Amino acid sequence: MIRKLTSREMSSISSALRCVLDKVEAATEKRKKTGDELSSLPTRLVAVSKTKPPSSIVEAYRNGQRHFGENYVNEIAKKAIDPEILSECKDIHWHFIGHLQKNKTGSLVSCPNLYMVETVDSNKIAETLNKQWETRKKAGKLKVMIQINTSMEENKSGCKEEDMVNLVKNILENCPDLEFIGLMTIGSFDHDLSKGPNPDFLKLLKCRERLCEELKLDKKNVEISMGMSADFEHAIELGSTNVRVGSTIFGARKPKAPNKSDGNPTPSGEVKDSSGSGNKMTDSKTDILQENATGVIELNKGLSHMSMAT
Repeated sequence: MIRKLTSREMSSISSALRCVLDKVEAATEKRKKTGDELSSLPTRLVAVSKTKPPSSIVEAYRNGQRHFGENYVNEIAKKAIDPEILSECKDIHWHFIGHLQKNKTGSLVSCPNLYMVETVDSNKIAETLNKQWETRKKAGKLKVMIQINTSMEENKSGCKEEDMVNLVKNILENCPDLEFIGLMTIGSFDHDLSKGPNPDFLKLLKCRERLCEELKLDKKNVEISMGMSADFEHAIELGSTNVRVGSTIFGARKPKAPNKSDGNPTPSGEVKDSSGSGNKMTDSKTDILQENATGVIELNKGLSHMSMAT
């Protein structure tokens, strides 16, 4: 039985989405004042709907949201063909923002309205996506971003900075059904913004500079995807043109329980796919850290407001 949202839940999503959009707009306007050649680029909001029911997605869509992000192939595949979403969200744009295993690419590209894969991190994944997209003779090209592990943390996916140029070059030269549009990173969650800009975000901006210089690309055509619930405003002000916000719009989520079809966790926290290769299982940890960071920020705002009132 499909559970319908209560009027309170619908109102919560609507008001939260409006609040986030206002903040995105304000941060974008603040960035424009820097006068940088890229400062006038628009900012795309991707509403991260993982673990949330189709009814929540439909409510956000009814309030004008079009881009939605999912972290798990099984989940996006199920939601993409959900009757309610197909009926109510005809212009939905799905972004895949989780770690992608080679044996899952077929299921992913079969999803209706798949708009972008933001987490390509190897030639193997790029070439497999290209082949799968070509085989299914999908209209147009599949937009892709390269994920870079700027924080160099073992529990995060993404290619190394030194592998970035060759990976993008391979996509441009050997993957005709893929359209490279930018770079993506997660960055460290525990950075204290009072100490200055997030160095991982600055590192991604430098990666774009280097990439465009070596491959003679126009920087305006290389998007930057960085910033989530706890730091999206900061990321936009630095130059992000694509932010991924979930809990601030849809409310706190519970960590996803391990799924056999997603892979089997090993003692080291990795996931083994059918080929035996290890893939980082980071999404639940990412959720928890983001929820905690956002909660602390909101709590501090509340305490500050109370102290001012007294």
